[in-house]
Amino acid sequence: MLKPGKPAGQGTITVSSQELKDSRVVTMEVEARNLDKKDFLGKSDPFLEFFRQGDGKWHLAYRSEVIKNNLNPTWKRFSVPLQHFCGGDPSTPIQVRCSDYDSDGSHDLIGTFHTSLAQLQAAPAEFECIHPEKQQKKKSYKNSGTIRVKICQVETEYSFLDYVMGGCQINFTVGVDFTGSNGDPSSPDSLHYLSPTGINEYLAALWSVGSVVQDYDSDKLFPAFGFGAQVPPDWQVSHEFALNFNPSNPYCSGIQGIVDAYRQALPQVRLYGPTNFAPIINHVARFAAQAAQQRTASQYFVLLLLTDGAVTDVEATREAVVRASHLPMSVIIVGVGSADFEAMEQLDADGGPLRTRSGEGAARDIVQFVPYRRFQNAPREALAQTVLAEVPMQLVSYFKAQGWAPFKPLPLPAKGPAQAPQA
Repeated sequence: MLKPGKPAGQGTITVSSQELKDSRVVTMEVEARNLDKKDFLGKSDPFLEFFRQGDGKWHLAYRSEVIKNNLNPTWKRFSVPLQHFCGGDPSTPIQVRCSDYDSDGSHDLIGTFHTSLAQLQAAPAEFECIHPEKQQKKKSYKNSGTIRVKICQVETEYSFLDYVMGGCQINFTVGVDFTGSNGDPSSPDSLHYLSPTGINEYLAALWSVGSVVQDYDSDKLFPAFGFGAQVPPDWQVSHEFALNFNPSNPYCSGIQGIVDAYRQALPQVRLYGPTNFAPIINHVARFAAQAAQQRTASQYFVLLLLTDGAVTDVEATREAVVRASHLPMSVIIVGVGSADFEAMEQLDADGGPLRTRSGEGAARDIVQFVPYRRFQNAPREALAQTVLAEVPMQLVSYFKAQGWAPFKPLPLPAKGPAQAPQA
């Protein structure tokens, strides 16, 4: 709306803000019964709106989805930040409006009621949905239906940094593909060929991702394995050999230690095959399972697989990933070279839950696949940002599903800005 004296095109927009320091959320599940029929040809299409009172006005805090043609709807469970829902005060007046959706925006009020978070927390709780005009006109008017709050809980929603600052140790493991499809390492056409600068795509991807992950690992000791090669002394194919050839202590000191072990291992093994992921995924999963038995948010495992092509043991890998989805673990796959990575995209499961042949679904999506060449000419941090984008969410979703708070009490906010590693 134009203010007096303002020329056209110079209106005023007022923006109000609220600093949110409270990490608690309100989670609710709501249903309705016997709502009034508002549509001439069918039943109502009801939706809910929750408003909090502040500054003498009603501010929209949440709007539900519309449930078509239903007078007894059950809406999806939802969560709203506590500060946004009621300003952090359980006694703040809350207005709930139930309306019938119309596509032209002229939604019809079914009924409304007033409450507070304190009253909602007495769930299960029922409220009469009242239409003020109908109430005034009809003495016999009772209500326009009832709204039943089935669940109303206030929970703390922890972030990735809350868990890290609370002492969660990120355990980073690397697996490198030594299958024959990479090509003879002595040939410049090979993906394992070390250029005069001592770098190839494998090492470039390792540096990019590892340099970020290592900031979350206090001891900077990383287990590093190879797979798909014939290894001395018996030249049997191995799918989880220690890069430093010390199976009892496969740890490398920092990312540079992994790079050094890789360079030393490369001329000592024979590239072979097939490309089996399951053994190394199961290897890390065993440690993750041991950590999960502590029933604390103290450890999380990240496996970085660097590979040049499609996985051979597809079903075994699916089974391994589905089992690992129940553990504190994520799998990052970086595709090196220009092979067909369609099977990797399926493991990523962005289109729906990954399933085994028997139909068992993954508890959560724990695989992130990224083709390295998409970022070959981008800044190094671009690959790391994309590869690690889902890990914080995966870590939080696992610990939240277990109901585990940060391992140690979170420190009080510092007076000045504090530096934290960036993922």
